[in-house]
Amino acid sequence: MIAIAYTRDLKEVQSDALLGPLLSADRQGAPFDRLAWWQALEQHCGLTPLLAIAREGDDAAVLPFTLGKDGPRALANWYTFRFRPILTNGPAAPALLTALARDLARTHSRIVLSGMPDEDGSATLVERAFRVAGWLSIREECDTNHVLTLQGRDYQTYLSGRPGPLRTTLKRKSGKVDVRVLTHFDPAIWAAYEDIYAESWKPEEGSPAFLRAFAEAEGAAGRLRLGIAHVGGEPVAAQMWTVEGGTAFIHKLAHRESAKSVSPGSVLSAALFRHVIDVDLVSGIDFGTGDNPYKRDWMELVRPRYSLTLIRPAAPRNWPFLAKFALRRLARWAKRG
Repeated sequence: MIAIAYTRDLKEVQSDALLGPLLSADRQGAPFDRLAWWQALEQHCGLTPLLAIAREGDDAAVLPFTLGKDGPRALANWYTFRFRPILTNGPAAPALLTALARDLARTHSRIVLSGMPDEDGSATLVERAFRVAGWLSIREECDTNHVLTLQGRDYQTYLSGRPGPLRTTLKRKSGKVDVRVLTHFDPAIWAAYEDIYAESWKPEEGSPAFLRAFAEAEGAAGRLRLGIAHVGGEPVAAQMWTVEGGTAFIHKLAHRESAKSVSPGSVLSAALFRHVIDVDLVSGIDFGTGDNPYKRDWMELVRPRYSLTLIRPAAPRNWPFLAKFALRRLARWAKRG
């Protein structure tokens, strides 16, 4: 028999004999799928979690929500590379997701899930489950994700395939920049990173406390790769990566605008790419979301991220939204001729 539950108590979930292990680093190969990530979003970013859980025997399906003004939305923010449901590997898991969709229809008429991947089938799986349960699903591309699949290449082989201007920059500038890659958290290096970030081209940090807490936890677990670059003894560039499950994730990078002429960001990136490829032996590198032009110099694949707007079409409050959506679609068709 399928049991449905909704909880805001993440400590209770952590102590659950099935869910605790399922949502741990031992089972999930990316930080965004872990209970600890959601706990940090609650503690440092002000997001109130609401986990929708369906379970039957040793199988479970979890949809991590936070409540927005229009209803549930993905428990995620700008630090999250992607959002997806968390399922056990048993054959019953897809049916559990459909059971959740049916139950959610009792209390909600619209759900928005942004940042969903589909290279792993997540967006399609959720779309199918909610449609079977009577929901209307609107899928739209909302972001891009740049990635690299190494396919057995070492760093030098990978580097030989980079664009000529990048390789020329690294050859000319590498001798002018001193770089270090740390595999643990260092408060002094972190302070330098925050100082560099404040003088970079980047917008103001959304939650410095979240980022530091995450870096400290990943450092304690051995997953942190913290890079720092100096020119003339002054720290001028810093980057934060993590490594797990055969993938390196590039979370943060910044350099001082005053040091731009020596390309410290590119030189530091090269050092980190070399480390994760030749030392950590990763099979892939994930540059997160955003279509920044510089990512194309380092990455080779671009994957879409989707927003799913899940709607109960019979709910009157959704009719104005559906009418506007229909008009937008008609306008696009008319523009295409």
